[in-house]
Amino acid sequence: MSTITGTPGATPKYTKKDFESDQDVRWCPGCGDYAILSAVQKTMPELGIPREDIVFISGIGCSSRFPYYMNTYGFHTIHGRAPAIATGLKLARPELKVFVVTGDGDGLSIGGNHLLHVLRRNVDVTILLFNNRIYGLTKGQYSPTSELGKVTKSTPMGSADRPVSPCAFALAAGATFVARTVDRNIAHMEETLKRAAHHKGAAFVEILQNCNVYNDLAWNVLYDKESKILHECRLEHGKPITFGPADDRRGLVLEGLKPKVVKVAEVAESALWKHDASDRATAMVLGQLWAPEYPIPLGILLNQEGETTYEDLVVQQEQKAISDRGQGDIAKLLMAGETWKIG
Repeated sequence: MSTITGTPGATPKYTKKDFESDQDVRWCPGCGDYAILSAVQKTMPELGIPREDIVFISGIGCSSRFPYYMNTYGFHTIHGRAPAIATGLKLARPELKVFVVTGDGDGLSIGGNHLLHVLRRNVDVTILLFNNRIYGLTKGQYSPTSELGKVTKSTPMGSADRPVSPCAFALAAGATFVARTVDRNIAHMEETLKRAAHHKGAAFVEILQNCNVYNDLAWNVLYDKESKILHECRLEHGKPITFGPADDRRGLVLEGLKPKVVKVAEVAESALWKHDASDRATAMVLGQLWAPEYPIPLGILLNQEGETTYEDLVVQQEQKAISDRGQGDIAKLLMAGETWKIG
């Protein structure tokens, strides 16, 4: 196994500028991707990892241009297959820090199967899914997260598909870290990215992102000042789940497994649902809440520490096989069994 490059024990001293590449950023003016790129570049120096040990892997879509704009190693791969390529890289070089950048179309449509398996295997990668509820690169078709009835170029009568909840998908697939943030809240996004990057295992972050050309203000429920106050719910581990304006604070209580919105002033604090980020079952409930009936949870839904990663298990198997049977010989393996020569 290779070792991390750089001076052993030394923390690289970087700034945001060190992670900015020399490539022209080619997103539409006003796209939410700019804010995400800036937040990621600003977060990288705090990881204390040499740039040459960081890799960004993407598929196809607007978000997938990301590796060009990061001054690190990267792969711009094929539609939906970034998780598979990231898995291969982590098996070959498990010491690298690997990010997967995908979109709601790339990750949940053609790439849904690959995304499912990288999560259930608990591969130690950080997955950033940009969710704008539309296909932006191909100019405005509905995506797996588009709302029911969405009118687009490919659904002129309105979409008949029910949308996927990315966080609920990730939780059901087995991700050990699941969070949601929004492109217009820079401080929250940076903190969420940092927490996800430090997690060992499959970390999944849904970033609600605006496509101002083909689906402008899709997340206006969290952009509009008045609506944001009413519906944004910041999750904090161990604290009651509350939201709303200071003078009319609302909270959630559980009736069995069903959440109910109550006025905080009318119930005892002990009755309020306290967020437990280590519990997958309640995270599943949170991952499916949405306005207007419920608040929109932002922050870390699930954070399960100490789970064995896929690459750790595979390396253990490899080391045991070598210990039991000796170092392999690929030439002997290819000539083993029934072989023949054609003269």
